[in-house]
Amino acid sequence: MKQHRETDIRQYMAEKGLYQPFFEHDSCGVGFVANVQGTFTHEIVRQGITVLKNLEHRGAVGGDQKTGDGAGMLVQLPHDFFSKAFRDLEVYVPDKGTYGIGMLFLPSDNGQRKIAKLIVEETITTEGGRLLGWRDVPTNPEYLGSMARECMPHIVQILITFEGLSGENLERKLYICRKVMENSAKKNGFGVEDFYIASLSCKTLVYKGLFVAPQFENFFPDLKDTDFTSSFALIHQRYSTNTFPSWPLAQPFRFLAHNGEINTLRGNINRMNGREATLCSNLFQQEIRKLFPIVDPILSDSAIFDNVFELLVLGGRSIQHAMMMMIPETFGERYHISADKRAFYEYHAAIMEPWDGPASISFTDGVRIGAALDRNGLRPARYVVTKNGM
Repeated sequence: MKQHRETDIRQYMAEKGLYQPFFEHDSCGVGFVANVQGTFTHEIVRQGITVLKNLEHRGAVGGDQKTGDGAGMLVQLPHDFFSKAFRDLEVYVPDKGTYGIGMLFLPSDNGQRKIAKLIVEETITTEGGRLLGWRDVPTNPEYLGSMARECMPHIVQILITFEGLSGENLERKLYICRKVMENSAKKNGFGVEDFYIASLSCKTLVYKGLFVAPQFENFFPDLKDTDFTSSFALIHQRYSTNTFPSWPLAQPFRFLAHNGEINTLRGNINRMNGREATLCSNLFQQEIRKLFPIVDPILSDSAIFDNVFELLVLGGRSIQHAMMMMIPETFGERYHISADKRAFYEYHAAIMEPWDGPASISFTDGVRIGAALDRNGLRPARYVVTKNGM
């Protein structure tokens, strides 16, 4: 029996045409399921969880055999769910698209958590917003490994409105608000492990943590509620390579999930820091200064990529445009590519250098969702569109 299995493995790993066995990599699991018509259903969320479970083999496990490197899901904001959840707390939820929901990891220590909450409340008031309510996110820590449980943050959600703002204008204001909160927290001595905002948006929501994939839905009971709906679910199972596993560094981030490495990261960070002196935007105007620093260098390469992608998208570019700027195709004269597309890449090469390295990335702006590969296809990905629009 053993000899038969070894024979099968040798046949599987044999060279076939251009295929070479040493091209195989087994890193993070990333993917999404989406309804092309944009119809919100709970079934999409269930299918996203199934995808996550099926990629369990792509996640690493700690020494306790129960603590994962991280897993999570990014979905669209489920309005009906939050209308019910905050109504139970006697908090009124405004019309869809006129409020933002924040997912926060705060200190487990009561005293430190009070200070962190004060930072959140003061920032929202200073920025002209209104904090409608707090919600302690229901969790089941008994499903976690001991290592994950020991460093588990206190997970809360906030409901925010800004009078007269909705849609993209609200989304930009929430971005500013989040960056001001983060900078204020740093000034008060909080590290990213103590104060982290997984998402703050009027369109999207991120549930994540130090899980092995099967623990995910059991830890967050919210995910089993039939009112918890979306038209897409972007998932990630982490195999940490460049940074130590932590709750904040679990993916997805606010716009994307990533499998691979950004090998040019140090140069990308330095150039991004250098651009801050000349950055300007008609959409942010003088408030663009509140966004600095754009990147947090202590985060993972994926998180830093997300920082810059977020700026480009909320600065007015489509997600396709922003991704083509950061991960351009090979566009030299020797490559078959249209003149218009080559001109596009040559123009943007003067604005943004490539974020290069083996990478497969799924990304979204809360309306559209897509995926991209590095220019050499070193982290392959596949997709299928079904007859019923999935």
